[in-house]
Amino acid sequence: MNGILYGAGVGPGDPELMTLKVVRLIKENDIIALPGSNPKETVAYKIAVAAVPDLKEKQLLPVYMPMTHDKEEQKRCHRKGADLVETYLKQGKNVVFLTLGDSSVYSTFAYIQQIVEADGFHTQLISGIPSFCAAAARMNIPLALWNEQIHILPAVHNLSETLPDSGTCVLMKSGSKMSQVKEILKRSGREAVMIENCGTSKEHVYFHVDEIPDTAGYYSLIISKEAE
Repeated sequence: MNGILYGAGVGPGDPELMTLKVVRLIKENDIIALPGSNPKETVAYKIAVAAVPDLKEKQLLPVYMPMTHDKEEQKRCHRKGADLVETYLKQGKNVVFLTLGDSSVYSTFAYIQQIVEADGFHTQLISGIPSFCAAAARMNIPLALWNEQIHILPAVHNLSETLPDSGTCVLMKSGSKMSQVKEILKRSGREAVMIENCGTSKEHVYFHVDEIPDTAGYYSLIISKEAE
């Protein structure tokens, strides 16, 4: 029998926010895949190893996922990563692919998952705490009340659009285009808070749009509510 490929969310950054299920999967399986050319340098590894020291003894698979808009380069790397994973699945070994946050939300794992499933192998998503839930908890605010809507937007792909008039907006993937994102927020008249590197030693919190630096990093998340 072939092995199973698990896409396991390790949460947003705080090792204490990893689920018991993901911890168990890491302990019970020997092959751990990580999204990067050097597995031990990935954020996912650093989070997981703090919660599961046994990870140091596992076989780590580097799955290179380039930050590029070149679709052909993306496809080539995804195919290469899937082929690597499948060599172990064919041996009957499970592979646990660690991914940040939740494995169903803007996850790099999804691209490998689609290829592996198309090739006839079984995959399974394992939930983790998503970054926007952790960020709301860190700020001690509810994401939504009563009948409010929550809009989750990949900000870097929505720079030409206006924000919804009502509800809570979660802006992800904002870092590389932060100055433009800030202009959109200012025009909207909405209130906004931002957390960079939530749950890590490098965490920074900003309580107003004007406080947010244009040089904010990739792991920056904005929660924007209607002005009261």
